[in-house]
Amino acid sequence: MILVFRYRVKSLSGLLNQWCRAVNFVWNYCNDRQKDALRFERPWIKGRDLHREGDAFRFAGHTFRVFNSRPLPEGKIKDGTCFSQDSRGNWFLNIVIEVAESPVRPIDHGVGIDLGLKDLAVLSDANRISAPGFYRKAEAALAAAQRAHKRRRIKAIHAYTARRRLDSLHNASLQIARSFDHIVVGNINAAGLAQTSLAKSVLDAGWSSFRKMLAYKAVKHGARYVEVDERFTTQTCSNCGALPDSRPRGIAGLGIREWACSDCGAVHDRDLNAAKNILRRGRATLAAGIPAL
Repeated sequence: MILVFRYRVKSLSGLLNQWCRAVNFVWNYCNDRQKDALRFERPWIKGRDLHREGDAFRFAGHTFRVFNSRPLPEGKIKDGTCFSQDSRGNWFLNIVIEVAESPVRPIDHGVGIDLGLKDLAVLSDANRISAPGFYRKAEAALAAAQRAHKRRRIKAIHAYTARRRLDSLHNASLQIARSFDHIVVGNINAAGLAQTSLAKSVLDAGWSSFRKMLAYKAVKHGARYVEVDERFTTQTCSNCGALPDSRPRGIAGLGIREWACSDCGAVHDRDLNAAKNILRRGRATLAAGIPAL
């Protein structure tokens, strides 16, 4: 299994800025030398490797100290030569490492997940993960900074909001990946909704990032992950499987949070009912032998 660990670099930032400005020259130089090696049968230029030095890393003759936000597991470092810089000028070291794959767990506990805006996720076991709304909470401070033309302050607010959102999504997805053996999520069109009047709320929820995290963490922890068609999951009765006349539908039905099935009489919470139907479709996909994402 190939994983990427990202660490913020806390030393030699000036050196990295210098390297960044020279990267085009280095790339062109190495490209020309490789062409010469092919033309004149010379030895190829070898890459510079990354080595661990306790809590720091040694690269190209320099020792880089990083913030150890999480331990780097033992394994073969496939690539440790990638540095990246964020909008605030902070440098990060991205380490690609190969670790042993986790054995696939038997399917004992499955969960269907309905993504939303008020609640980030409603699980088929009736648990809910509330949407923190970090951007909405920061809107007032961001507006004040924009009116005052404080660019550094604006960047700081955006960076802080993004970090809090990612941390929240990481924690939620990790808990789900550890708790369930089969994770089924509806394939809600986040990109399409981001073009509507709901754009701010959709982007603040981070649905796409959440699904990506669930997908790779499921593999990491030996669980199965699949996305299913979520159409009519809100309108279908999870008890009898019918599409009753009493179901919420259309624009007028968007505000209906609870409804009763006119066929079997079961009373449903709108989002919980959708999560149960999503889980049912995931089980059908698994029974049919269709590989998960």
